[in-house]
Amino acid sequence: MTQQLSATTSTTEVAADANVAQSGRPLRADAKRNYERLLAAARVVFAKQGGGASMEAIAKEAGVGIGTLYRHFPRRIDMVEAVYREDVDELVVAADTLAAELEPWPALVAWLEAFVRYAGRKRTFLSELHEAFEKNPQLKVASRERIEGAIRVVFDRARQAGEVRSDLDAPDLMQLLGSMCMSATLTAEQSGRLLVMIEDGLRPPR
Repeated sequence: MTQQLSATTSTTEVAADANVAQSGRPLRADAKRNYERLLAAARVVFAKQGGGASMEAIAKEAGVGIGTLYRHFPRRIDMVEAVYREDVDELVVAADTLAAELEPWPALVAWLEAFVRYAGRKRTFLSELHEAFEKNPQLKVASRERIEGAIRVVFDRARQAGEVRSDLDAPDLMQLLGSMCMSATLTAEQSGRLLVMIEDGLRPPR
């Protein structure tokens, strides 16, 4: 009887954690650890197997049961959306960090390299992400605004330092970078070459 009561209590607590997560309130410590492990595992599995990777593979990589995964992410699209949100968060934080630690031009270059890595991860589950945008159009709008804000942090600083040509602005750079996210056929080698071209084009004319 005690064992059965314990199992019921555990299930109730996990279900409560799921409700708390959806409400935006902080998760319990153990639930938060599981959530973070699942997101980290999803990144690894998506990178290895692509956007079609199974939820079971993600749970296995995270070292949790499939039930725990579905409590945090009831649908596959919820997992994709969570990974994407975290990728955008990292890109935004990187702009502030790099601007604080590096000179204007190296900070801009380092952020552009971070963007290329972000774009590569985004292409991994591009079709699933399109579905997420259709389900939640505001996600796409808000993410684009946040990324453009991050560009301004490093781009405007480099332009004010005379390291970037004065006739360009952050929205121009956003347009140049856009194709790196949306092209499903772009390779890592092509991304590297295009990034060099973009960097050369940003420099003031001699």
